[in-house]
Amino acid sequence: MGNTYEAYSINVYKDDGCCCSSDEVSVMEMEQRTADIQFYLFNQLKRLRMSDLFETKSKPIPITKAMVWEAYRKVKSNKGSAGVDEISLKIFDENLSKNLYKIWNRMASGSYFPMPVKEVVIPKSNGGERKLGIPSISDRIAQEVVKTYLEPRFEKEFLPQSYGYRPHKSAHQALENVRENVRKYAWVVDMDIKSFFDEVNHELLMKAIEKHVPEKWVKMYIKRWLETPVQTKDGLIYKQGQGTPQGGVISPLLANLFLHYVLDKWLVKEYPTIRFVRYADDVVVHCISEQQSHYVLEGIKLRLKACKLRLSEEKTKITYCQDYRREKRKDYPKKFDFLGYSFKPMSKKSKRNTGVFLGFDCEMSMKARTRIIEQWETIDFHRTSTLTLQNIAEKLNAQTRGIINYYGKYNIRTLEKLFRHLDFRLAKWVKNKFKKLRSYQKAFDWLRDIKLSYPNLFEHWWLSKI
Repeated sequence: MGNTYEAYSINVYKDDGCCCSSDEVSVMEMEQRTADIQFYLFNQLKRLRMSDLFETKSKPIPITKAMVWEAYRKVKSNKGSAGVDEISLKIFDENLSKNLYKIWNRMASGSYFPMPVKEVVIPKSNGGERKLGIPSISDRIAQEVVKTYLEPRFEKEFLPQSYGYRPHKSAHQALENVRENVRKYAWVVDMDIKSFFDEVNHELLMKAIEKHVPEKWVKMYIKRWLETPVQTKDGLIYKQGQGTPQGGVISPLLANLFLHYVLDKWLVKEYPTIRFVRYADDVVVHCISEQQSHYVLEGIKLRLKACKLRLSEEKTKITYCQDYRREKRKDYPKKFDFLGYSFKPMSKKSKRNTGVFLGFDCEMSMKARTRIIEQWETIDFHRTSTLTLQNIAEKLNAQTRGIINYYGKYNIRTLEKLFRHLDFRLAKWVKNKFKKLRSYQKAFDWLRDIKLSYPNLFEHWWLSKI
């Protein structure tokens, strides 16, 4: 009951015999009436279903308190930072009932307007920048309400070749599909849509929404979110009919709907002999021949141009998937990256134990590896001698577990090289902390002794060679 937004009361009427003056009754009679009231309240509460507690009446928009509560639970589980109002989840929870009631009341009455989104700039590995738009906690909950409302409807329309930000779909499933396709198709169009989230055309997106969303209140809120200005260091920036915040809760769903019509359905209709895999705005197209790959790439460029989008010329390329069955060629790249993995020719062990052969498969990409090492460097724990080994393990283990779960799916031995860097940094910390262990040899010997006694202290130690 403490999670509901309003206190619910039950009126007890005079004819129940509960409103007599205390001057007119004895102490025993008062105690009996108190017991009667408690029994009455208990029976009334017993008749209430949980859905009744969240029932919404007399509002023009059919958003219930239960919908807001469920949206809050999802937003809280995803965590995330504060928006422009600087209200974090911790601060939001301090007055939870009031905050959730305010969201419901405004959304259900049509008076909800989002705050500007907070711009956060993240540096890319190639020296560029990725700009994220972070909505406030309240706006994330409001977006989650509409996303949860629309998602089942859109899911019925989306094609199986789309994997990004969809329930019961994963990046590993997308990677597995690409692995199957490169065995059958020798040519790949590795596409990169330039500044996709910044250049989504609002007019075309609303046409796609109109096709599936008759509810005026849903379209009203989506339009408000699309038109929400971005708060930058230099002030507010208003959108000129394009862009959806990369960081908004509802943005991936809208992006999937947009690309469903711009690419997915169009590719299936225009090029029925190809195969493709899409994860959000990352697309890999598999073609039968060199000629077809060029033909398809030119068609995609024209299609995107007609839909107010464009390809990145620097990142888009045609790749030849060289393996032992296919003739050698030197006029095309033989490697492409997708979802943090590099697909390339590599030696593979024969399942019949007859040796090795040249296959075309995937492993953790150099970009992903470099990014992780840079993150370890920013932690800079080797310079903090006041930390204990347990402190360092607590800092690293959650991230390390995620790395192993994601990048260990295919060719897990590539992680051994990655974790050598981590072990080296641990040895550096040992050197700085203990005066008697000033050489790397002694530091590694000390770590080996710790590993023998506590093999599960660090998540990566079962892969480590120390």
